[in-house]
Amino acid sequence: MPGGGGHRARYRRILRFAAWHLAETWWFELFLPRLGLARVAERTRVGRMRRFAQRFRVLALDLGGLMIKVGQFLSTRLDVLPPELTKELEGLQDEVPPVPFAAVRALAEAELGAPLAEVFASVEETPIAAASLGQAHRATLRPGDAAATGLARVVLKVQRPGIDAIVDVDLAALRKVGGWLSRFRLVSDRADMPALVEEFAQTSLEEIDYLNEGANADRFAGDFAADDRVDVPAVVWERSTRRVLTLEDVTAIKITDTAALRAAGIDPAQVAPVFASVMFEQLFTTGFFHADPHPGNIFVTPVAGPAAARPWKLTFIDFGMMGEVPDRTRSGLRKLLIAAAARDGEGLVAAIRNVGVLMPSADTVELERAMTHLFARFGGMGFAELREVDPREFRDFAVEFGDVVRSLPFQLPENFLLIIRAMSLTSGVCSSLDERFNLWDSVEPYAAQLLRDERGNIVQDAAQQALDAAGLALGLPKRLNGVLTRIEEGSLAVGSPRLEQQVKRLDRSVRRSASALVFGALLIAGSVVRADDTVLGNVLMIASVVPLLHGLWAGRSGL
Repeated sequence: MPGGGGHRARYRRILRFAAWHLAETWWFELFLPRLGLARVAERTRVGRMRRFAQRFRVLALDLGGLMIKVGQFLSTRLDVLPPELTKELEGLQDEVPPVPFAAVRALAEAELGAPLAEVFASVEETPIAAASLGQAHRATLRPGDAAATGLARVVLKVQRPGIDAIVDVDLAALRKVGGWLSRFRLVSDRADMPALVEEFAQTSLEEIDYLNEGANADRFAGDFAADDRVDVPAVVWERSTRRVLTLEDVTAIKITDTAALRAAGIDPAQVAPVFASVMFEQLFTTGFFHADPHPGNIFVTPVAGPAAARPWKLTFIDFGMMGEVPDRTRSGLRKLLIAAAARDGEGLVAAIRNVGVLMPSADTVELERAMTHLFARFGGMGFAELREVDPREFRDFAVEFGDVVRSLPFQLPENFLLIIRAMSLTSGVCSSLDERFNLWDSVEPYAAQLLRDERGNIVQDAAQQALDAAGLALGLPKRLNGVLTRIEEGSLAVGSPRLEQQVKRLDRSVRRSASALVFGALLIAGSVVRADDTVLGNVLMIASVVPLLHGLWAGRSGL
């Protein structure tokens, strides 16, 4: 932990806050139920959650730094945290006091090695955005730079002075709290808290390196270079350093400003599915995704002119917090999405296990039944429809399956922290654009395309296996005949007079196995392809009879 009285006081304040609320949680959620006073914990839970959120919000706004980031993450966890907590923390997305411009000017001039007046034609002192780690000001490039870059108006993004030391202190405190949480079995059975803190630390350190953010912006722009739905600001590398970033000014309509969208002739309900689709593309196809897609980081930009293929596009900014989905995890997520779209409870549980959320030792029979029941009753409903469902139905479901879910050994893989954040924010933005928005409407067409891709891969694999098996079936007799010839010529030492008979039996066995493998491969390929191409599927399934008959003949002949 960095030295200094202010830093030590900050460190101790964070730990005192965490220790108090952990002790309070232990008392109410673990100790009192053991004394038979579980109803006391249940009766006070809502009030305690609300008080915790209020106190944490005060702490985060007072301290700034990574505490703001922690609060922002908690505010998006609508899936696991009660609304009393998330609602109270929502304001942390925007409630960050700006740094005085004099301090910003001093840091920027030190980084750029010259007075701002010599680097820019003008810089607005009032920030257009203030975040926990930095803030942004509009500026104008000097004529020479404007001609070289093709840009005139830019945004100058500058780190908060002293943020490096503050981040170090906050990470030291979070590591300590993560160690405390790992001693609670209720937590340690479901997440490796020290590992999650390290993931958060890595993301935070990357976020305060503006050269890394600029590289992320260029990579993201490359991923969507051929997509007319997406735009990304250009980076002015000549005026950027590790703590100062100069970008094209792409300010437009904030994605959740529905009044401004309608005034521009844009239907917010049409923006929601496009935004969801673009986020799916990042998570399930490119594997490189924007992990902080809150409303302040997404603009809707009207596109003028008759040549425009689309009247508007989504403009992403702030690429400091990005995530990558490894190939294996992305494959698991694709299967999960397909299972969810197909309302396949058993497939969904299998996919959850494959991506590492469920430990291999888990007995999933009851969970599969719960997911099947959930899909049967609530699958396909939008948020507006779910709000109309009788709350007693949700309570009945929770009573029936709550113990099952709580007893299973769930865990949170390290790379899921940013994935969950991105999907939580995506859902929130889409719902604010259209309260009737049904995520299934966006998931199903995308999942259908994924399913077609997966089927294509299965057919290719099956065809390759069939060719390999056929090659093996055709090649092995020749090799075995060669062995027999060498035996007959006396060029192979034979230790048993029955070897020739054994080799012939092996030959027949290989022929039967190869035929069975080709039969199975063609049959599976035919059944998969038949869903999309009936003729080709039927041909493959009929063709599978040939190796089946050959296998039966090879098994009977010579016996």
